[in-house]
Amino acid sequence: MILAGGSSDKFGQNKALLYLEDKPLVLHVLDKISEVVEEKMVVVKTKEQENQLRKTLKTRAEIIVDEYEVQTPLAGAYTGFKHAKNEYALLLSCDMPFISSDVARLLLECCVNVSAAISRSPEGSIEPLQAAFHAKSAAKAAQTALEHGELEMTGMIVCMRNVRYISTLVLRQLDPKLYTFFKINGQIDLKRAESLVKTLKT
Repeated sequence: MILAGGSSDKFGQNKALLYLEDKPLVLHVLDKISEVVEEKMVVVKTKEQENQLRKTLKTRAEIIVDEYEVQTPLAGAYTGFKHAKNEYALLLSCDMPFISSDVARLLLECCVNVSAAISRSPEGSIEPLQAAFHAKSAAKAAQTALEHGELEMTGMIVCMRNVRYISTLVLRQLDPKLYTFFKINGQIDLKRAESLVKTLKT
């Protein structure tokens, strides 16, 4: 599941459709996980975003419109988990185009028989948008958090039991430079990403 409903004032458009080299960010993420997951879902905020993404994705992924009016990744996550057909689901962000397929596979493997397997970032904080969840448990926890006025992803996680955290020491064995956490927040990040794409090709 890829969250792609956030608006970006810095770019003046939905970041999911922002081009990095030869394709939109959302396709970079989708391509990386295409062989890892069976169910491919992109969650957006509005019907307009749905229509825009449908032209790009065509039939490559199911597009779901967020059910909550509030603008927060937690609402998008709730909608995605609610519609998930498989027992476990990856939760990713459209603006992290270098997601490692090996890391994604590990997260799903580590999520079996627990409520969630969540990456720890290089700074030591948790990265809930690079994680795997037991879909039904996550949907219930996200709903509870939203009903209590929580807007942060951590509000969902504190409502869950039996959460497994994956350290960067483990992740570095699969992605030594941890490019999987590279996030595009602004133009400088986009320029760095363009250089990184060329580096990774050589």
